[in-house]
Amino acid sequence: MLKNFKPRLYQETILAAAAKNNTLVVLPTGMGKTAVSMLLSVQRFKQYPHSKVLVLAPTRPLVQQHIETFKRYLKIPEEELSLFTGHIKPKKRAELWKTSKIIFSTPQGLENDIISGRISLDEVSLLVFDEAHRAVGDYAYVFVAEQYHKKADFPRILALTASPGSDMEKIQEVVQNLYIEEVEVRTEKDPDVSPYIKDINIEWKKVKLPPPFEEIQKFLKNIIKDRSSKLKKWGILKRKNIRIVSKKDLLKLQGQLRGRAASGEKDYVLWTAISVLAEIMKIQHALELLETQGIVALNEYMKKIQKEGYSGKTKAVKNIIKDLNFRSALIKTQKMYEQGFQHPKLIELQKLVEKEIKNKKDIKIIVFNQYRDNAKNIVDELNNIDNISARLFVGQQKKKESGLSQKQQKEMLEKFKNNKFNILVATSVGEEGLDIPKVDLVIFFEPIPSAIRHIQRRGRTGRQEKGRCIILMTENTRDQGYRWSAHHKEKRMYRNLEKLRSKIKLSSKKPEKKLNEYIPKEKKIKIFVDHREKSSGVIKELINLNAQIKLDKLDSADYILSSRCGVEFKTVDDFAQSIIDGRLLDQIKQLKRNFECPLVVVEGETDIFAARNIHPNAIRGMLATIAISYKIPVLFTKNPKESSALIHTIAKREQQESGKNDYSMHADKKPLSEKEQQEYIISSLPSVGPTLAKELLKEFKTVKNVINADKEKLKSVKKVGEKISKDIRKILDSDYLS
Repeated sequence: MLKNFKPRLYQETILAAAAKNNTLVVLPTGMGKTAVSMLLSVQRFKQYPHSKVLVLAPTRPLVQQHIETFKRYLKIPEEELSLFTGHIKPKKRAELWKTSKIIFSTPQGLENDIISGRISLDEVSLLVFDEAHRAVGDYAYVFVAEQYHKKADFPRILALTASPGSDMEKIQEVVQNLYIEEVEVRTEKDPDVSPYIKDINIEWKKVKLPPPFEEIQKFLKNIIKDRSSKLKKWGILKRKNIRIVSKKDLLKLQGQLRGRAASGEKDYVLWTAISVLAEIMKIQHALELLETQGIVALNEYMKKIQKEGYSGKTKAVKNIIKDLNFRSALIKTQKMYEQGFQHPKLIELQKLVEKEIKNKKDIKIIVFNQYRDNAKNIVDELNNIDNISARLFVGQQKKKESGLSQKQQKEMLEKFKNNKFNILVATSVGEEGLDIPKVDLVIFFEPIPSAIRHIQRRGRTGRQEKGRCIILMTENTRDQGYRWSAHHKEKRMYRNLEKLRSKIKLSSKKPEKKLNEYIPKEKKIKIFVDHREKSSGVIKELINLNAQIKLDKLDSADYILSSRCGVEFKTVDDFAQSIIDGRLLDQIKQLKRNFECPLVVVEGETDIFAARNIHPNAIRGMLATIAISYKIPVLFTKNPKESSALIHTIAKREQQESGKNDYSMHADKKPLSEKEQQEYIISSLPSVGPTLAKELLKEFKTVKNVINADKEKLKSVKKVGEKISKDIRKILDSDYLS
């Protein structure tokens, strides 16, 4: 089945282990992890000729790379290899699944296919997870592995990574989530790998922050110093140096303060401290852009803060733009931007590239940069140099930003491989797994504190011959801290890899038959779910409870559990946000209108009164409106497991009592009485709920009289003021725009 491929010794020894057990393979970048998956596929097909192989990778370019490798080295009809992406319609994917032997897919689309029941994992004899270190938290790998483990007739999992991370707990989580039974680790020092390792020469280029930059730095540090002094004075902050506190720590502290305030501590300082922490985080980001990126990126960010300060309502931003230090930093930044000031790293980068191109005309260089805006500026500056052709390689389009589709990413990589241009400037999307042969030099515009990302960036060179890596670093800034952070994490990762086989607790779970599998199965509970909820952990938990999920576009409710029961589902944060933006009341009205037994479920362990900067009375008022005015129960759950158990229990009860689960997703609510219809019509007017609707009808007697009442007559009703009466007349008097 193989053609033009001779495996290396270490690949054969890894294969021997992977053939017997679910295996995590840790191999240095460029050492042929894909080849191991290919060899194991051949072995599984020999053992189970009528089975399928499923290969998962995080991005479309990576998936495409895998399918091309399999086509090159496997004797298999091309029509039996299929590529699954979001661009292929679900119905077509279901058809391809039936006729394909090897399927290559991103995990998110496949997750939806599993949820919708369009594909069956029963006949898959090998499931490959590339970049397996991602199998943590709620990433799609975790759900797919769990479903495969439960359903496959002859399961085998192969997990591949070059860098599983520096934290032993995280490595353990990956092992447990992917049901790993064996670990095969190879480092660059291992005798069977070292002959194939190409040296990578790493050079650190240090630059100093120029005096004009230091002036802005001083202004920004003064803001942080002032705010941190307040927090220390109030006993909120214990650390001596606020700059070493991570954003994650600051957010955690902010959440704790909100919780205290919501639990009844009537202390003005708490709410002020929450706002001050937000100010610190914004200025810390500005400082990072100044120190590590440059004036272009900083100017964009400072303008954004200024705009938000004038047009927005956030107290933290308004306080920042009033600060004299901020205004001084802003003016200085704008002047430097207009004068074309460049960060010393950008100047050094231009010199480096110019020198490299003179020494070698056909050189290939990848420049990594953390921020998309700054990466674009780097491309513009490099393209001003003779004989340089640089292109920007970024992920898909984000809000108000440019981006590349996955098709465009693939086309750009092909052009780079074929020497159509010589410098690829990439953000994080270029770090993971991409096989670009003969990259002569990799340049980091900044050190990054992640060991995984550091290794992945570095691994883009030295794949076929000796490689080079240059890392730019600004002295006495956070660049320096990030350098040592990544260094120590990488050292720790390799120490953990040495311990991995002996110390880590491997999965002892085997897909054996359970007693309840021999008992006749109950009819599956059917639940309609709005397609926008597909990424929710609740759906995955419902699948685990053996529910039959039907994804569709629902007009009202997120979950429909029977012909009469619909559920509006909110996380704590979304509940608070939907009060702010006005969505919630409209959703509640729709729920009440369409279902005889409506229900609201709010999920989260965060105190609902601490979710956002919203007054607790606004939340209490909304809860009272839902429960009393609309007579809709509000139930609280802590996590997706609790939410799914509650939803499943209600659905089961509903469907068992009615004796059917073949109900339609279209609600079957009993007809409203004449009185209820009148109240419903009036309650749908702006700022009018069921309580005020009753007051208006009592005053004016008929719907017609309410609608014909002018603004002054409307104001005669209690609780109808200038604003409500104006809003009502506006909606009634405005022309309908078709």
